[in-house]
Amino acid sequence: MRISKFDSVVTCACLGLLGFLGWHAQEGPRGFAYNGKLTAQSRQLSDELAAIQKQRNDFETRVALLRPESVDPDMLDEMARSTLDVAGPYDLIVLDSP
Repeated sequence: MRISKFDSVVTCACLGLLGFLGWHAQEGPRGFAYNGKLTAQSRQLSDELAAIQKQRNDFETRVALLRPESVDPDMLDEMARSTLDVAGPYDLIVLDSP
């Protein structure tokens, strides 16, 4: 079986192209290392999203307690006292001196 010069050149070109593509798949700007960074970033953003969703649920719970249909008297009293800086007749007030 005789291998021609053309076949050798095509084989070398294909091997070179395959090596080039393999190198870029490993070390290129969108290679395996980049995929690892994206996975870590995705995990971090998922954690942030979970924390924000928990905070939102807490806010929604507090807002639901203040809706006109079902006002929670304790929540209303707490917010009124903190906003107006007043105390009830039976509250104990402790003054902090410097």
